[in-house]
Amino acid sequence: MPVDAPAPSRLKAPATATAAALGSAFDEAIALAKTLKLPHLRRALAEVIPTAKAQRWDPAEIVRVLLTEEAAGRAASNLRTRRQRASFPTGKTFHIWNEDASSIPVPTQSALRTLEWIGRRENLCVCGPSGTGKSHFTEALGQAAIDSGMTVAWFTIEDLGGLVRRHRVDDTVAKAFARLTRTDLVIVDDIGLLPVSTDAAEGFYRLVDAAYERRSLAVSSNLHPSGFDEIMPKTLATATATVDRLLHHAHVVVTTGDSHRLTEATTGNGVVALS
Repeated sequence: MPVDAPAPSRLKAPATATAAALGSAFDEAIALAKTLKLPHLRRALAEVIPTAKAQRWDPAEIVRVLLTEEAAGRAASNLRTRRQRASFPTGKTFHIWNEDASSIPVPTQSALRTLEWIGRRENLCVCGPSGTGKSHFTEALGQAAIDSGMTVAWFTIEDLGGLVRRHRVDDTVAKAFARLTRTDLVIVDDIGLLPVSTDAAEGFYRLVDAAYERRSLAVSSNLHPSGFDEIMPKTLATATATVDRLLHHAHVVVTTGDSHRLTEATTGNGVVALS
């Protein structure tokens, strides 16, 4: 048995190794992998088997390498699926985040980036002026949560209103929000930029109520959450209840300063210079 077998993705089959040369046993292995829904293992067979034969691998090592390939492939596929389902707006991560340029204290950023608060089913409210990095920070946290194996969903508050309207038709609104709160982290972005419709306010209340002490929410807003009742329709009696449940187990982070976007614009860094 080789001391260190090559990683499956780096294996190179000999040029003479073809499906015909590998024989009927190889064809049967391919068919069985397909039946058992092992697509990544199936793709690796044509590389692994000739290499293992040429290098005289122990049979157990062949099995280990093939199963490792399948596990790695499934992990990558699940990661892509979770990221697609999250519906992030821009794809911003911490790779392009400048923690020193943010008004959020670095120790606070570091503590939130551990994601331990999600495990404790706590909430996060990031509020402050427009352009101070609220959406970037919350999306980057969501991306990090997905990288850690969690599920995330991203909404604007009006998206929640649309969810209410779609499911009101067949009276499944409660079920829709119950399903939504199976997600580890739900992010609601940019609350307060526009007046909130009655449907959106209802959706936000339903989300906060369904997630209360069960799942984590992260919201960004140009208003402090205690002022959310000011933007809710006056005919809705749930505004205070929404704020109470949201803030009960919440970390409230306040951003300050000038808009990063405006600063880039005024310094000419927001565009490519004209030639």
